[in-house]
Amino acid sequence: MDYKGVWTIAEVNNGQLKSVSFELLSRGRKLADEINEELVSVLIGGKVDDNTLQELIHRGADRVLFVEDENLDGFVVETYSNVLSDLIAEKKPEIILAAATVNGRTLMPHVAMKIHAGLTADCTELSIEPETNNLLQTRPAIGGNILATIKSPDNRPQMATVRPKSSRPLDIDESREGIIERVVFKTELIDTRVKRLGVIINEEEDINIQESDIVVSGGKGMKKVDNFKMISELAHRLGGVVGASRDAVDRGWAKYPQQVGLSGKTVTPNFYFAFGISGAIQHLAGMKTAETIISVNSDEDATIFQVSDFGIVGDLFEVLPLLNEKLAKEGK
Repeated sequence: MDYKGVWTIAEVNNGQLKSVSFELLSRGRKLADEINEELVSVLIGGKVDDNTLQELIHRGADRVLFVEDENLDGFVVETYSNVLSDLIAEKKPEIILAAATVNGRTLMPHVAMKIHAGLTADCTELSIEPETNNLLQTRPAIGGNILATIKSPDNRPQMATVRPKSSRPLDIDESREGIIERVVFKTELIDTRVKRLGVIINEEEDINIQESDIVVSGGKGMKKVDNFKMISELAHRLGGVVGASRDAVDRGWAKYPQQVGLSGKTVTPNFYFAFGISGAIQHLAGMKTAETIISVNSDEDATIFQVSDFGIVGDLFEVLPLLNEKLAKEGK
């Protein structure tokens, strides 16, 4: 049997689909159209209502494969891996994409080892090699200093995890029609060696700059950690969060979960503010898809201005306090 079709792995929490499920569909839709194959959204979990499943169709899927059971209500990698591997053996997809989330980063390597498939992690770009239908998987390497393109010519399916927020979901199209296929869960796929006891959240890692509509970032131009208080103040007044360049994080002015760029997080907020950030390619890759980019830099030739919608050539130590003062007067 030939390997056919593009699969994306949807994620669910308390019956609600996570946004990465729709981001992956936008990636998968492009690939599936290029090789003229079906796009399938695979969901493994507990109870999910029909309207929620239908949104996967409206967001680009041709088919939804849903494996539903109360035993799948909480993520256990061993059991999820058994379920996904069983589906792969039966249906033989050509490409499988998952998000580079905690679940995706855990599940996909586990499955790749079981089925002896290639896997590229943390991809920022995906494309198809025209002559072979090989998936070209681009990801940062050597600390984000280079971009490597990887392919798996000898193994199927081709598997990759994709950075969250590196693409925007497709708009909802309620006219789209597709098939929702409920797959009967095989109880023998439960790994009885493992029991899920609970979830512990690391408070530092809970800084989620990817979910905010406004990100205010500072770079090496902030000069010292005390000056980052102005960044925090502006973010607070705007109802946003604090981001940082790698230089700022390396200097201890911000924490790693706040780092934007190839070696940090990819963000797509409505507004991205960049203060004292020159615009290294590694940083631009993490924020260039923001809806509106506003930057302040004293160097008129700074690369950041090339991707900015609004740029101020000036001293950030004059501009930033004025912004905070103006917002304070407006009661922000």
